[in-house]
This record gives sequence, structure tokens and C-alpha cells, in this order.
Amino acid sequence: MTRSTRTPLDRDLSAINFDLRRIAGRVEEQIEGAVRALQERNPTLARRVVELDQPINALRYKVEELCQLTIATQQPAAHDLRHIMAAIHIAGELERMADHAAGIANIALRLGDQPTLQTLVDIPRMKEVACDMLRQGFAAFIARDAALARRVMAQDDALDAMYVQSLRVLLTYMMQDPAATPDATYLLWAAHNLERIGDRAVNICERAIFAEEGVLGHEGLLKPSANPVARK
Repeated sequence: MTRSTRTPLDRDLSAINFDLRRIAGRVEEQIEGAVRALQERNPTLARRVVELDQPINALRYKVEELCQLTIATQQPAAHDLRHIMAAIHIAGELERMADHAAGIANIALRLGDQPTLQTLVDIPRMKEVACDMLRQGFAAFIARDAALARRVMAQDDALDAMYVQSLRVLLTYMMQDPAATPDATYLLWAAHNLERIGDRAVNICERAIFAEEGVLGHEGLLKPSANPVARK
């Protein structure tokens, strides 16, 4: 492909990546803000997190429209086409992460400033891991780095373990003090939302590997390169 015909496609790919970066950055802010609102019992911050959800939805649809327009007008092939198709799916995963963050913020609103359990169990640590998976998984997609995507996916086991530990602790609180059941249930939902954010980060990594190597799902994810000719 000549430089003159390549330039419009490059411009479109850059625009897609730029808008995806905007979504990813806002989603990370949402996750951080939602957990902080939960920790601080801050309803103002919680409401701000919930309000951010609609602009993220709009950005998602903007990315999808740009991807569709690029496919229709630039007719990308092979590697570039996979990157665009992956971008459509990643925009959806990011939007769902935003929904999970809004869910945590709504839990903070429900709890309000009333006294609750003395512990947030592993929720703050889960947030750190989930945000790191989001950052690194998205970076793997932008850099077209399948090896980094595989390393990020490996973090999901640690996040799942934290969720299981939180479940055990919160169930113990419920058994020991039935009056703590409502608050413990809310915290369990918050932990579940963070666990799901990690799952969606894994999905982003799978799409990054698909864009680079042409494999999808768990097929070949542990191999250095499941399809060495897919990049052509």
C-alpha cells in the first residue's frame, strides 16, 4: 500500500485509539472514585461517578461509528482490520467497566454516612489490581503487544483469590452478627463488581492478542505465537 493511500487509514486508526484512550482514562477515574467514595462515605463523589456513565456511553458509540466508517471507506485488511474489530469490542468492555464502577458508587450512596462494618475487606487492594489490569491490558492493545496481554491476564487469578477471601470474611460477619448482613451484602456486591472489572480486562487482553496474532478466546493464549503468519 502506498503512502498516499495509507495516510487516511493511519489517521482513522489514530483517532480510534485516541478516543479509546479517553474512555479508558475516564473508566479508571470512575473506578478510583467509586472505591474512594465507598471508603470515605462520600455521596457527592459517588454521584459524580454515576453521572460520568452517560458521557462514557456516548464515547463508546462514537468509537463504534468511527470503526464502522473506517471499515466502509478505507477497506482495511488483515492486521488493521483485526485491530479495528478488536477496538469495537474493547469499547464495549470499557463501557461495561464503567457500569460496574457506577454500581460501586450506587452502593456507596445506599450506605450513606451510616456506621457500617469496620473493614472493607480486600476491596481497596482489589481496586488496585483491577485498575492495573485495565491500564496494562489497554496498553497491550495500543502497543500491539501480545506478550504483555498474556502477562496481564495472569493477574486475574490474584484478583479472583481476593474476591473469594472477601466472600469468606463477609459471610463470617453475617453468621456472627445477623444485623451486619445488609452492609456485608453491599460490600460483597462491590467486591463482585471489581472482580468483573478484572474479567473484562482479561477480555481486552484477549482482543489485543486477537488483533496481533489472529487467535481469539483461549485458543493459543499460552503460546508465544499461535499464528505466526497472521500479522501479514
